[in-house]
Amino acid sequence: MRRIFLAATALFSLAGIGQSALAAEAPYIDDRSSAEAVVRSLYSAISRHEFARAWGYFGDTKPAKDFNAFVKGYDNTDTVEVKTGAVSNEGAAGSIYYSVPVAIQATDKKGEAKVFAGCYMLRQVNAQIQEPPFQPIFIDKGALKPSSSDFEDAVPANCGDGPPPPKKDGALEQAKKAFLATYGEQCDKENPEGKPVGEPDTHSIHYKDAGADEPEREARLFRFFCSMAAYNESAVYYIYDDVNGVRQLQFASPELDIRYENNNSEGKVEGIHIIGFQTDDQLVNSDYDDKTKTISSMNKWRGVGDASSAGTYLFRNGNFSLVQYDVDASYDGEINPETVLDYNTPP
Repeated sequence: MRRIFLAATALFSLAGIGQSALAAEAPYIDDRSSAEAVVRSLYSAISRHEFARAWGYFGDTKPAKDFNAFVKGYDNTDTVEVKTGAVSNEGAAGSIYYSVPVAIQATDKKGEAKVFAGCYMLRQVNAQIQEPPFQPIFIDKGALKPSSSDFEDAVPANCGDGPPPPKKDGALEQAKKAFLATYGEQCDKENPEGKPVGEPDTHSIHYKDAGADEPEREARLFRFFCSMAAYNESAVYYIYDDVNGVRQLQFASPELDIRYENNNSEGKVEGIHIIGFQTDDQLVNSDYDDKTKTISSMNKWRGVGDASSAGTYLFRNGNFSLVQYDVDASYDGEINPETVLDYNTPP
């Protein structure tokens, strides 16, 4: 397979050392979180003529006899586009091997494009048995051949025989594993619909970091049902992005000093003061609104809902921040909350 890969490399002659205008515009991708991401990172490096970075995605088996030969093989290519298909994997001897169907369209410096297709095999050595320096997922070998198909249709259905395997959602699987490890014994065994807990509601959040010139990024939000009481339902949230991976969200909430007339909670509310803040790992009666990119919660203090506390958390800079907190501290049969914290309304 290695000889085939080298032949394909020579055929499509991907790139020279000098950067063209198009190469300079190619997006920078250096993502080793999945096998598919490594392949995309490889071709990001090639399109940008960053050959040392491209060379580094391979393991001990390199795609050329030495680095200089690797660079020379790309003498005439300007840019490369890449598409990937359904990834399959299997474990063996302390490693996971991934097979990634790939199609590329290589455009040379004259503007002529050629399509190649085939498969890459990548390897992830079990992180728990590694010693420094840590080795992330790397390309073990690859085989690409010229393809007569249009680029849009050139990705192989699979690598090997049989139907294409289902593509696993790595971020979702990590979030489910983290939730069950922490809350599997704490939360209810079934949600209100009678389904086992551990299958979250999922949302994709597209955003840009501070700075208009930054590329668009995507975060994944996972909402796990945890428990149901008489009138309150709790949920746990996890978020994924390409920098931090999967992590649990913690939500700030104010600690309140509530003063009632005659120190009687059934009486008139004389004042509500914030005396500090705490973090909560769960939200009550919460939901995510994609239009406003906010998570809202509303904790009923009793069943009729005339006394409650409600928080609004806005997604910005890759995280959720508390921007508004409302409290209805009067047990008067009416719903009349008071905003005690407001970073949401312009002054």
